[in-house]
Amino acid sequence: MRTATATAAAVTTLIGAGAAAVAAGRLAGDAALRPAPGRPLPGGRPLSVHSADDGRVALTRSLSALLPGVYGLAAPGVHAVVGPVLGDAPHDPDTVVRRLIGVGHGALTPGTRVRLTPQLHLGDPRSALGLDHADVDVPGELGALPAWFVPAARRTWVITVHGLGATREHPMNVMPFLHEQRLPVLDLAYRNDLGAPASPDGLGHLGESEWRDLDAAIRYAVRFGAERVVLHGWSTGAAMALHAASRSALRNRIAGLVLDSPVLDWHLTLRALAAARRTPAPLLPLAVRAAEGRAGLRGDRLPEAADPAGLRVPVLIFHGPGDTLAPWGLSRTLAARRPDLVTLHPVADAPHGAMWNAAPHAYEEALRRFLTPLM
Repeated sequence: MRTATATAAAVTTLIGAGAAAVAAGRLAGDAALRPAPGRPLPGGRPLSVHSADDGRVALTRSLSALLPGVYGLAAPGVHAVVGPVLGDAPHDPDTVVRRLIGVGHGALTPGTRVRLTPQLHLGDPRSALGLDHADVDVPGELGALPAWFVPAARRTWVITVHGLGATREHPMNVMPFLHEQRLPVLDLAYRNDLGAPASPDGLGHLGESEWRDLDAAIRYAVRFGAERVVLHGWSTGAAMALHAASRSALRNRIAGLVLDSPVLDWHLTLRALAAARRTPAPLLPLAVRAAEGRAGLRGDRLPEAADPAGLRVPVLIFHGPGDTLAPWGLSRTLAARRPDLVTLHPVADAPHGAMWNAAPHAYEEALRRFLTPLM
C-alpha cells in the first residue's frame, strides 16, 4: 500500500510539474508569441515619477533609471522623452534626475508609474519628425501590409523592421539620420502589427514566418525603383533579415544587413522571457519546449539562417553584454567566424533593442561608415 501511495504521489507530482510547465510555457511565450503593439517586455520594473519640472524629471533610483543615453518614458496615456542622468542636480538618495526633453502625451505627475522604452517617437514620420512620407500598402501573402515610405534621392533603399515589444515607430529613431544620407526608407508593419493582417494561428514566430512579409517589402522596393536594399532589423526583425538574406528569391538585391540586438537563438530568448516571468529554474526547459510547440518552431531554422558560412553580404551588428533577452555571445561568435563580412559594434549598458539609445552619435557614425560603400 505504501508503495502504491508513493507511486501515485510521484505520478501526481509529475503531472503537476508537467501542467505547470505548460502554463509556464504559455506565460513565457506570450511576450514573443502573442505580440501586442508597444507592450513592454518583461524584466524591467516600472519607475515612479517623483517630480517633473524645469526640464528635469526625478525617477525612482534603479539600474534602469541610471542607463546612459536617450529613452522614452511610457505609461497608459503618457509618453515622454528623457536624456542623460544629471548627476549634479539636487536629488534625494532614492531618486535619479534625468534631463526631460519633452512630454508628447499626458503628464508626468508625481506617482505616475512609467517604464523606460527605446521608442522615442509616436505618430508618423511627418507628425513626429517633420519628414514627408507616403502611407503605402505592401502586398503580402496574408494581405496588405501598411508601411511608411520616406523618399530620397538614392537608388539603395533601407527597409526597417522592428522587433519584440515595439512597433514601426521604433525605427523612427534612426530615420532622420538615414534621410540625411539621402537614403529612401521603407518602414514596415508586418503580421500581427496594428493594421496588418493577423497570422493564421494568431501567434508570432520569432521571424520564422514573419520574414516572408519582409520578402514582400523587398519585392515592393524593387518594383518601385530600388536597385538594391539594405535590411535594418531590431531583435526578431534582425532574425527576419537573416532569413530573407538566405531564403528570399530576391536575395541578390540585398546589399547589406544591419542587425540590432539580433535574436540568433530563440531557445535562449524564450528561456530569458520565461525566467523574466519568474518561472522556476527546473521548469525552464519544459517551458521553452511548450512555447516552441505552440508556435511550431523548428530548432534548426534560425541557426541555419545565421550560419556564418552562408553569409554573402556585409553585416553590421549592434549588440552588447547588457542584453538579457538576446545574449550577445552569439553575435561575437558570428563576427569572429566571418571577419571578412561581419562587423560587431559593441554597446555597453544598453538593454535589448536600445543600442542606439545608449550612444546615438557612436551608433550613427558606425552606421554611416557601413552604409557609405553600399549607397
